[in-house]
Amino acid sequence: MLKNLFLDERKVMIAILINTVVLFLLYFPEFAGNIYLELIDQLFILFFVVEALVKLSVYKPRGYFGSGWNRFDFTIVVLSLPSLLIHIIPIPDTSLLILLRLFRLIRLIRFIRFIPNLSQIMAGLGRALQASVFVLLALVVINFLLALFTCHLYARIAPEYFGNPLLSAYSIFQIFTIEGWNEIPNVIASRTDNHLIIGLTRIYFVIIVLVGGIFGISLANAVFVDEMTIDNNRVLEDKIDSLEEQIRELKELIQNGN
Repeated sequence: MLKNLFLDERKVMIAILINTVVLFLLYFPEFAGNIYLELIDQLFILFFVVEALVKLSVYKPRGYFGSGWNRFDFTIVVLSLPSLLIHIIPIPDTSLLILLRLFRLIRLIRFIRFIPNLSQIMAGLGRALQASVFVLLALVVINFLLALFTCHLYARIAPEYFGNPLLSAYSIFQIFTIEGWNEIPNVIASRTDNHLIIGLTRIYFVIIVLVGGIFGISLANAVFVDEMTIDNNRVLEDKIDSLEEQIRELKELIQNGN
């Protein structure tokens, strides 16, 4: 009976969800360091340790570690073990243990297994990434060129945005995402009295938005979405081909009958 508890995937998933809620509460200031929540959290660590041991005993090491999900769970369980010592051995710096606690939240990834047609989605995601890589590479090159050019033009006027190439590249990428694209030229305009520079600056940043933000990002999104939906398009094309074949056969039967 107890063994079935640890072998029942649904119950283990419920335990992961409850443990996640406990970890979530522990990061509220009013619940931080709560002895009861800490105790519940450690009980869950023990639960997952026992789960791993039971599965090792039932499936044997070769069968257990033959599953990628089991290897994933076992790694998290092993990394969680130091947290059990926090109330036994005085540890002055618990930042690593806190990091390991957060790492346990990655177990929620197991829930993606329940997504319908997951294999098709992952295959589409892989194709989309491959198809988008050249568009993204082009955007990186454009970002690099614009970052250097803009750094040369505005490093002295707006050093907080374009003081060095890296800062400039980040600001240009921010403009690509249409975030702060009008705020930055307004800051530059407020620091000069030359109306020609102000006008050219606004035109310059509008061009950046059009090239990187609207055209570049939109193209990347279009390629990505197209590859993600190509499976559905293929299914539709196959149905159309089948329908055309049936219509052709029907026409031939009608012609032969006449």
